[in-house]
Amino acid sequence: MRPWPPLLLLCCWGLPPVVGRRYPHSAVLDGASRYRLSWAPQGSAIAFRLEVRTQGYVGFGFSPTGAMASADIVVGGVDRGKPYLQDYFTDADRKLKKDSQQDYHLEYAMENRTHTILVFSRQLHTCDVNDKSITESTVRVIWAYHDKDFRETGPNYHGSNRGTKSLRLLNPEKTAVISPSLPYFDLTNQDVPIPDKDTTYWCQMFKIPTVHGKHHVIKVEPLIQKDHESMVHHILLYQCSSTLNDSILDYGHECYHPNMPESFLTCETVIFAWAIGGEGFTYPPHVGLSIGTAADPQYVLMEVHYDNPSYLEGKMDSSGLRLFYTPDLRRYDAGVIEAGLWVSLFHNIPPGMPEFMSEGHCTLECLKEALDAEKPSGIHIFAVLLHAHLAGRAIRVRHFHNGHEQQLLAYDDDFDFNFQEFQYLKEERIILPGDNLVTECHYSTINRSHMTWGGFSTRNEMCLSYLLYYPRINLTRCASIPDIMEQLQFIGVKEIYRPVRTWPFIIKSPKQYKNLSFVDAMNKFKWTREQGLSYNNFVLSLPVNVRCSKTDSAEWTIQGMMAVPPEIERPYVTEPVLCSSSSCLSHNLLAVLLVALYIATTTPRNSGPFVL
Repeated sequence: MRPWPPLLLLCCWGLPPVVGRRYPHSAVLDGASRYRLSWAPQGSAIAFRLEVRTQGYVGFGFSPTGAMASADIVVGGVDRGKPYLQDYFTDADRKLKKDSQQDYHLEYAMENRTHTILVFSRQLHTCDVNDKSITESTVRVIWAYHDKDFRETGPNYHGSNRGTKSLRLLNPEKTAVISPSLPYFDLTNQDVPIPDKDTTYWCQMFKIPTVHGKHHVIKVEPLIQKDHESMVHHILLYQCSSTLNDSILDYGHECYHPNMPESFLTCETVIFAWAIGGEGFTYPPHVGLSIGTAADPQYVLMEVHYDNPSYLEGKMDSSGLRLFYTPDLRRYDAGVIEAGLWVSLFHNIPPGMPEFMSEGHCTLECLKEALDAEKPSGIHIFAVLLHAHLAGRAIRVRHFHNGHEQQLLAYDDDFDFNFQEFQYLKEERIILPGDNLVTECHYSTINRSHMTWGGFSTRNEMCLSYLLYYPRINLTRCASIPDIMEQLQFIGVKEIYRPVRTWPFIIKSPKQYKNLSFVDAMNKFKWTREQGLSYNNFVLSLPVNVRCSKTDSAEWTIQGMMAVPPEIERPYVTEPVLCSSSSCLSHNLLAVLLVALYIATTTPRNSGPFVL
């Protein structure tokens, strides 16, 4: 192949040349492994490589919902030896339109007898209202391909050769290399019957295998049974009381059930969390999950959340986790803190709300007591898992030091219930005495006619952040709940029956709520959007009950006390985005024309790849 003139090798934003570029991230987007995406963020730009089993056009883009409406799309291919790539967008009616500002820049194109490969780049923020900005939030990638090339006069419909996948395109590169010969052990269910009901939590006890001396778990992978990927929603691994014995092993039961074994109640410390869509988790080179000592987990409880909205019958599951460990100790032991809103009916969201915000507080009082006693120099957070259910739309973890807000600890402004995984922080964050954290969750209940309650069903809600940190201290939960009696005052409740003998408790007055549970009373109230907004502002100002837990069901002294939430700016003001327009296109118009001329005059019908 003849070399390109030097002028034509220039990149608009200083991305490295195609030759030799590494793509640290990749994902197969379809079930048949016909469409592979690789990508490489660099500075304010990002490069993509598409390898697709087709000789026709390839489509790729970003969508707010995973559907075609209001999407940012690029279409490319190689047609009779000539490469093409065009920037498009769709309107709310899914009509495809060419973008007047072309922000995707072709760098390489190749087609052989089986595959088409395209390499192109764009800015993360393009100043184009028809483009989607790429941030650290979840991105819903859409893809398509066809066996014939694209024709603007009558584009070929891709048919079933299309799909969507949620990804985080700006996750930091995983640099740790794990030896394939590392020993591992599996914690898996054995043919657990999945009931034909919407939500099931199944709990199974395990004993950590005996190892001689202290070891570190350095990687955890999900083992999801084939074809059950949509049913296994999340897996939590809890450390249980060290006073248990082997009599509790090999025994499973539905979690949170009245007949659940008492031994399950001793398992409160989360040591690992995985959620649907997530991949395996590798600890940083200086951190590991400790096993093998008296202070480490001996018995663990694995909680698997099964989601069966279609009420399928006869399903049996053997999913679980694989843990890789090593005797070569890392410098620090890892811990997990569950922060946010304690899961209970005290967390509730009115129906018909396009936007409702809940806050869970890891209070200054809880952090100060635990850190002063165990690690006054602070702990280092290195990864965060944000967790909500179906009504969740966005989650942020806000960090305050001595009352002053710091940069967001973690966020996802496009939360996807079906894609929840640990976010590696680009830089570790130190949490000190005097700090507090606020887990802020945004919901939409626009299509719901009844209250949404905090709870374990996917139709209930949660507002949690799991903070992976080091060095490990004796703090497992740092959360809060708003006062329920003050919430009930909003709808006019005056008195409840005491002593409380039932749950949910029963209302005594006024007359319209007499003998109703507080759940029924909240559902009976005639909610409007205006009242929902007023209720939201009211709840955010209420005192909170502090949850501040240790391992083995122990508690810090602040547990159960009331605290006033800090005065914080609402709504959160995001940092301004610096975007880069495609003015460089006009600046390099001569180069673009030369490229087109060169292709037209020198590229034979079955030539090699095009490189810019």
